[in-house]
Amino acid sequence: MDLPVMPPVKPMLAKARPAIPEGQLYEPKWDGFRSIIFRDGDEVEIGSRNEKPMTRYFPEVVEAVLANFPERAVIDGEIVVLDREHNSLEFEVLQQRVHPAASRVKLLAAQTPASFVAFDLLALGDEDLTDRPFSERRAMLEEALAKAAPPVHITPITDDHALGQVWFDRFEGAGLDGLIAKEPDGTYQPDKRVMTKIKHERTCDCVVAGYRVHKSGPDAIGSLLLGLFDGRGVLASVGVIGAFPMALRRELFEELQPLVTTFDDHPWAWARQEEGERTPRKSETSRWNSGKDLSFVPLRPERVVEVRYDYMEGVRFRHTAQFVRWRPDREPSSCTYEQLEVAVDFDLAAVLGLE
Repeated sequence: MDLPVMPPVKPMLAKARPAIPEGQLYEPKWDGFRSIIFRDGDEVEIGSRNEKPMTRYFPEVVEAVLANFPERAVIDGEIVVLDREHNSLEFEVLQQRVHPAASRVKLLAAQTPASFVAFDLLALGDEDLTDRPFSERRAMLEEALAKAAPPVHITPITDDHALGQVWFDRFEGAGLDGLIAKEPDGTYQPDKRVMTKIKHERTCDCVVAGYRVHKSGPDAIGSLLLGLFDGRGVLASVGVIGAFPMALRRELFEELQPLVTTFDDHPWAWARQEEGERTPRKSETSRWNSGKDLSFVPLRPERVVEVRYDYMEGVRFRHTAQFVRWRPDREPSSCTYEQLEVAVDFDLAAVLGLE
């Protein structure tokens, strides 16, 4: 491979802002694996955010690149798994694609094929484009992929601030993660937070049903396990809070000791696994790290905490929740899924211009 921009390249990053800035170019924020793809003739390499190649995990993307990319190009984008039937992006399914066994990779490529959504052009032919303004790179990207067919797509873009706000409000219903704003004259700056990301942010009240100890020792809280009651009155596991100053981790440990209980009467008792309830110990260890212990200390579900989250993925928070405040004024039984804001449904195919 001999390209004007060679792997590995760290992708350009974004910093969070609470509001959509004026006078920029706006794109949907995709929820997948950020990937810079390099093609030089018959050679293809898929780079990742941590600079480790992911080429072997996505053979169907390699085939799509060979069928749709220019002969020599470097394109930044996102690998996603589209679930057209349920109108969503399947991030958990995408995570499962990273598997060490070649036979499993081949099977998953057929069962849950990935797509590539392009949003920037770093090189074309013999030309390094990273010093060109983004508006020029975008125009060249559109020309380079003008005849591309699924599973290769170009992300939508607009310079209309009002339309960007509409996208931010509506596209969440298609499983997207918010909005990205870019300066039209900005150059491509690897590993620099020069773009802006605007993500959905909400709060809800959750039951604290347990904790895991911190890696520093048994006298500090590592994370608090959160629950919400579903329509049957069953306390479902929805996620964790994990970011606390060390001093607070030890304070919380002491504070929560009076609530420590056994699993005999706990809503996440082991027997419930056989009944199909989702519990924090559905498996003894993490599928991503076989040595990571997922056991926890059960607490009587009496404390309520307000948390900040971006959005749900199924019945759980997509990302780790953030602590806001304790809610001694709330009864645990009032912490239900009904309090959550539901995104307005929006067709994923419409975002990609497939219809």
